[in-house]
Amino acid sequence: MLKLTQALFCAAAVSLTSFGYAADPVIIKFAHVVADSTPKGQGALMFQKLVEADDKLKGKVKVEVYPNSSLFGDGKEMEALLLGDVQMLAPSLAKFEHYNKQVQIFDLPFLFDNLAAVDRFQQGPKGKALLTSMEDKGIRGLAYWHNGLKQLSANKKILLPKDARGLKFRVQASSVLEEQFKAVRANPRKMSFAEVYQGLQTGTVNGTENTWSNYESQKVNEVQPFFTETDHGLIDYMVITNAKFWNGLPEDVRTELQGIMDKVTVEVNKQAEALNQASRQKIIDAKTSEVDALTPEQRDEWRKAMRPVWDKFEGQIGADLIKAAQDANTAS
Repeated sequence: MLKLTQALFCAAAVSLTSFGYAADPVIIKFAHVVADSTPKGQGALMFQKLVEADDKLKGKVKVEVYPNSSLFGDGKEMEALLLGDVQMLAPSLAKFEHYNKQVQIFDLPFLFDNLAAVDRFQQGPKGKALLTSMEDKGIRGLAYWHNGLKQLSANKKILLPKDARGLKFRVQASSVLEEQFKAVRANPRKMSFAEVYQGLQTGTVNGTENTWSNYESQKVNEVQPFFTETDHGLIDYMVITNAKFWNGLPEDVRTELQGIMDKVTVEVNKQAEALNQASRQKIIDAKTSEVDALTPEQRDEWRKAMRPVWDKFEGQIGADLIKAAQDANTAS
């Protein structure tokens, strides 16, 4: 019994020494800009909970979650990650054009028919390759998390592309999304997520694009009388970490954290659509706004109006990547 106790003590000592953090756990600050009730918010809390409950990581890793831009906002979070001020983020895929132009594929309008097609592309070889394509820039992708397909909101009813002419739409800092609205003769305005409600309330912008869960959690229906179900684009996130931080962790710890992230990703992506549909119903039940569905003919009009955006960015994204995404619509 004494020998067994000594052996276990030595093994524990070696493990702690190899980890290099015997006294204090590694702190992973996971910051994001949305509410806890959204798919991303739920995913971050789930990751925190599973890391805390994992016997292999107890005393070694602690996850702290900072929602609602409480630590860093849209404009500062990437810089904070690269400086090591946070260790984990889940930015919208629209945020990565400055690090890899190919990631702009996720912003192309009307590219994916549904979330099942998005899954097939992201889980395929070309989608997975994008996760590790920015390590030379200090960014390591760990997973894709769904938020959902985007809908339009505005201060007037919008059913056809011509209805959007002249309106000021809030967009994320994405060249593709700017061109998307220019294609229908609307005026894109870059604005951080935390400023959207006030921007819509004061008329700085007249409309925006987002998912139902983001609309409902931020109470956008209080300041937008009209929503149009377009499913015209995707809001997904790439869960990322500082590459130097990640590569500096012991291999066994990295493996355990990645395994937990993979489990969380399955749940987040499974629950995202249900959460969006529940949020959509809450907006309808609030009776503050009108929700309009497009007819197939109206949807085709939008597709035609925005299709030139594909051609404009094909050189940066790559025709082969766009084809792989299109193929995901028809694959089974």
